Amino acid sequence: MKDKKRILTGVTTSGTPHIGNLVGAVLPAIEASKSKDTDSFLFLADYHSLIKNHEPELTHSSSFEVAATWLSCGLDPKKVTFYRQSDVPQIMELAWVLGCLTAKGLLNRSHAYKAAVANNDQEGSADPDRGITMGLFNYPILMAADILMFNADLVPVGNDQKQHLEMTRDIANRFNHHYGKIFTIPEDQISDEAGIIPGLDGRKMSKSYGNVIPIFTDTNNLSKLIKRIKTNSLEPGQPKEPSDCNLFKILKAFGSSQEIEDMRRSYEEGLGWGKIKEVLIEIIDNRLRPFREEYHRIILDRHYLEITLKEGAEKAREVAAPVLRSVRGAVGIKGF
Repeated sequence: MKDKKRILTGVTTSGTPHIGNLVGAVLPAIEASKSKDTDSFLFLADYHSLIKNHEPELTHSSSFEVAATWLSCGLDPKKVTFYRQSDVPQIMELAWVLGCLTAKGLLNRSHAYKAAVANNDQEGSADPDRGITMGLFNYPILMAADILMFNADLVPVGNDQKQHLEMTRDIANRFNHHYGKIFTIPEDQISDEAGIIPGLDGRKMSKSYGNVIPIFTDTNNLSKLIKRIKTNSLEPGQPKEPSDCNLFKILKAFGSSQEIEDMRRSYEEGLGWGKIKEVLIEIIDNRLRPFREEYHRIILDRHYLEITLKEGAEKAREVAAPVLRSVRGAVGIKGF
């Protein structure tokens, strides 16, 4: 019986995270992990990354970079279970069992699969499944295994992942109905939309849009990127409205209450865009500098990263093993 709420967070391993990831996922998850009422599981979803990434070196290096990111931003591996998905083989076995009970029709309704089919249709392909792998199609099953393996109570997700969490609930309910109650039915914890910050072009910050600001970029490059952010044509001396300004939205994610209030007044007084960007560069650089320095120290210590992830995986396997035994027994995979 769990005496704490178990929260499970999956971390994609597709390159070094950007400041949108930092604000929207990394820092909130680290803060949640400090609560005495929660039991936090955080994992590097390296098997999931194979859906889009077929470059072995990138798959390998990204795992180290993402692990170093979380640790350098304040994650305490002694207070959480922090592991690589690939170090817990029970997850893949559970995925097969769940797949044997999951209707194909459920997966047909996955937004990611439907979008890929629609794209093929738009391009006039005679085969609606052209280029679509079973990894993409079965993604919701592996995500369900990630979650159900540890009987998570809460799963923080963005709106784009909400459907997959609902599928996990469907899969768990179907299994429990057929074989008896094995799995906890997880609840979603929808990420605060206020935590989504705009990219350089005004759209949501995303690697797929090429509009990101890397967390660990140096001061010089940070300055160049901030100066690329688009603004309107209001001149210095003309009052500006902060609420619909992308610079101000980013500032709110990194500035103190006093800095935010001071900048709001500067907008109303007509401070020029160049000066506003200079202030923003200084605030972000000051906030990121400790993370950056710690990251560059940790990333050089591969042994520490490997040991940390291995220790986390051992803790994860201790939780996963009895759950998988129960699953095997329930479906009839057991000794004579």
